[in-house]
Amino acid sequence: MLGPEVPFGSLGVLRHDVVEELDGRGAAHEERRRTGEESVQVVLTGPPTDDPCRPGRSVPVAERRREWKPVLLENRTAIVHGGSGNVGSAVARAFAREGAEVHLTGRTRATLEETADDIRRQGGVVHVATLDATDRDAVEAHAATVAEQAGGIDVCFNATSNDDIQGTPLLDMQVDDVMQPVAKAVTATLIVATAASRHMHGGGVILVMGGGREAIRDLGGSHIAWAALAGLCRQLAAELGPRGVRVAWLLSPGSPDPGQPDPEADGLLLARRPSYAEVANAAVFVSSDWAATMTATEINLTAGAVAD
Repeated sequence: MLGPEVPFGSLGVLRHDVVEELDGRGAAHEERRRTGEESVQVVLTGPPTDDPCRPGRSVPVAERRREWKPVLLENRTAIVHGGSGNVGSAVARAFAREGAEVHLTGRTRATLEETADDIRRQGGVVHVATLDATDRDAVEAHAATVAEQAGGIDVCFNATSNDDIQGTPLLDMQVDDVMQPVAKAVTATLIVATAASRHMHGGGVILVMGGGREAIRDLGGSHIAWAALAGLCRQLAAELGPRGVRVAWLLSPGSPDPGQPDPEADGLLLARRPSYAEVANAAVFVSSDWAATMTATEINLTAGAVAD
């Protein structure tokens, strides 16, 4: 029978029956144990004098327990464009929680400061700048300033609005209204991605909300914009890959208001849509070294609405 679980380091969960003893000389021991779906490697070391894990002794839970607080983005610098929106603010909070120094941008300083204040209250490090993500000169200047202060840029997440018009069939829409979100999405993502990637020394990650593989009516140009973003991300991944820069996009069916019914989840395989926090956690994972070989790829958060 397996022993009780104790959080151990940032690699996973250590079970007490995995390692019962340490060598008296304090040598390192490696033990692997299948816990759930993850194979965890644990390295234990310690001097023979004061280490409670002496040869022949089974260590009590209380002595072996230690706090586990994984910090996936420690010492990283992240820019979140559109940092005051529902997705952008959730991602910014998650990045800061995982140790990143976060730079928020957007067009309205008051709402950006609300997000920043929340991050600071949680002990995070955050900076705020107002700019339009379609203004290439402003975005380039901001990226250069961030990189100069931090020594580079590690993550760039674009959560800016596409200013789309939904609810009307394409047959009844003006061409300019259909193309507006397409132009906005591609322009903003191209600008912020290229600006940040110039300062991603030795690697980095570019993320955006995109996709567009569903067939949904009355979305105006939104669906077209999301599909265009997927194509842009693939090309960026091909061109930036040799420099160690990864590019991915998150496909989400939208998130419900917290605590409210979610009728739009009807028909999904999981009967629920992802929360903003869950979308943000996915962004953290893709931005971390745990996803070091993931690029030119879509992160499917659709709860089964889009089957891969």
